[in-house]
Order: sequence, then C-alpha cells, then structure tokens
Amino acid sequence: MQTRITQAPFGQLPDGATITAYTLTNANGLVAKILDFGGIITELHAPDRDGKFADVVLGFDTLAPYQETGPYFGALIGRYGNRIARGRFTLDGKEFVLPANNGNNHLHGGTAGFDKVKWDAVVEGDTLRLAYRSLDGEQGYPGNLDVVVTYTLTGDNELVVRFRAVTDKPTPVNLTQHSYFNLAGQGDILDHVLSIDADAFVAIDAESIPLAALSPVTGTPFDFRTPRPIGERIGQPDKQLRHGLGYDHNFALNKPQGKALTRAAHVCEKVSGRVLELFTEEPGVQFYSGNFLDGSLQGKGRNYPQRSGFCLEPQHFPDSPNRPEFPNTILRQGEVYQTESRFRFSVDHQGS
Repeated sequence: MQTRITQAPFGQLPDGATITAYTLTNANGLVAKILDFGGIITELHAPDRDGKFADVVLGFDTLAPYQETGPYFGALIGRYGNRIARGRFTLDGKEFVLPANNGNNHLHGGTAGFDKVKWDAVVEGDTLRLAYRSLDGEQGYPGNLDVVVTYTLTGDNELVVRFRAVTDKPTPVNLTQHSYFNLAGQGDILDHVLSIDADAFVAIDAESIPLAALSPVTGTPFDFRTPRPIGERIGQPDKQLRHGLGYDHNFALNKPQGKALTRAAHVCEKVSGRVLELFTEEPGVQFYSGNFLDGSLQGKGRNYPQRSGFCLEPQHFPDSPNRPEFPNTILRQGEVYQTESRFRFSVDHQGS
C-alpha cells in the first residue's frame, strides 16, 4: 500500500462518544489527519521546494472548538453547501422550511449540519470511509439520506474526496469539503497566486444570495483566468467585493458536457513553492478569501486573523433549489449522487 493509516483518540462528545483522528501518510511523507466528527481535516502537511513540511490547513488542537458555531474549518458540508434564500424551497408543490442560521438565510446545512455529527468510520486499505444517515426531517430536509464519503491519499500527493448518497424521498443535495488553506503555513494568503478556469461567476446581493444570472468575469476583479495574486484587486471599489467583504463567490467552471474531472483552480505560494491544484466533477467552486476571520480564533500554535486562509469548495451553485436556471441539485429515489474532487499538492522550483 502507498498510504498508511493510523488512528488515535481525539476527545469525547457530550454523550460520551469517543472521536477518533485518522492519520493518512503516503510514501512521500504527505500527511492528512481526519476526524470521524464532521469528516474534518484537522492537519495537512505538505513539503516546500526544500523538502520542509508545514501544516497548510487551518484548524484546532482539540475537539471542543469544532463543536461550536464557527468557520467550518476542514469540515464536510451537507446536506446543502452554501446558502438557500430565506431558508425555504418548494419541491414537488410542497414548501420546506430550514433553519435560518446566516441572517435570513440557510447556510451549510443549518445549525447542526454534517460538520457537527459523528460519522461511522472504517479503514479500507489506503482509504478512510465515512458513512452517515441523515434522517427524514433533519434540519428540515425531506427524506432519509444515506451518505458515504471516502478520503484517499495517493502516491501522487493527491487527497481524493469522493461523495455518494441515496435517498428515499426527493431532497436537495450539495455536498462539499470546506478546508481553509494557507500554503505558507503562516501569515496571510494575499500573495498566493490563484487561477480559476471560469468565464463567469455567481453575482450576489448584500446577503450573499445569487442575483438573476451568471456574470462574466471579463473586466472585473473576478477574472482569474490568468494567474493573479489573491490580494491584488481585493480592495478595489467593486460592489461584488463589498457584498462579500472580499471574495466569497461561486465560480461557474468552464467544463465539457457531463461530469468530467477537470482542473478548476491552481494556487501557488511563491516563497515556499507549494502548489495546490483542485480537480473536480462539480460545475462550480466557491472561492472564499477568509474575510470573516477576525483573530479571535487560534489553534495549533497559530492565530487566525482576517485572510489567513482561503477556501476552494467544489460544489453546485448557491440557492439552486430556488433557481431552475441553475444545474439541478434535487436527488430523487432510485438515483445515486456521486461526485469526486482531488486536491493535488506539488512544488514549483522556479523560485529556488
């Protein structure tokens, strides 16, 4: 096997259940530590151009902060990643009401989404398999939803995340992974150089709810089709940047027909040389520049001020259950929800 998986206790829930941390280590020394609580990636150690490893994800040392309402560090998100307007949607003629946990709107599955539950974990060779049954009515969603997520760390330094779900009633499903990355291992992410393969993005209102149609990136601070530093245009007087307090937008990826696995984004931190590439089958990626971090959180010997991490969340578009013009997010009986994303780590030696 290319990857070794070990496990150790990581704390207890109020009901006495023990949470376990699973550490995946590949033959190159890349390490991913993942909890069976929320499927949370607590650590991810990657080398720089000199072979020095650093933890490149934001997170906490202990379980308790992950149980609190917070920034979703490293977590699996469901049933619905991103926002649903007013916490309401109509499906097959019936209205469903969800918790409004983000102002007037529903965010990331509600007050107790998939990031706040214990998953059933099994090690299968070089893969960590997590399973959870979301019961009919949980957080207002219809149907029993059976979800399986697998994490595999490959010899090519890819962390592969695969989702699978089935339901016994029609229900919205939009699952994603919500790690915050900092390829320098410290400081802010404004000098990270980003490219996103997207000609358009989902413009939002002041509550981060989509406007009527996709907006072209041409001539805007959202044009990352050629590599640009994240901080280069983040302070420009742009209405969309004001609405998100920076970047907090879904980019509509340039993809062929079907669910082909294609490269969505590329990020390079020039000083260390660390590179992250995201490959996904999803139609969109939410790019978030850590705007709401404020220095009040700390973990692993680090403080987390504004823009100390960025997220690349592969997913469908926000508020799709209320937007028939967006790609479908309704899963029905007899259908299988399946999607794969890969986070590939490498090194750029040009600065050496």
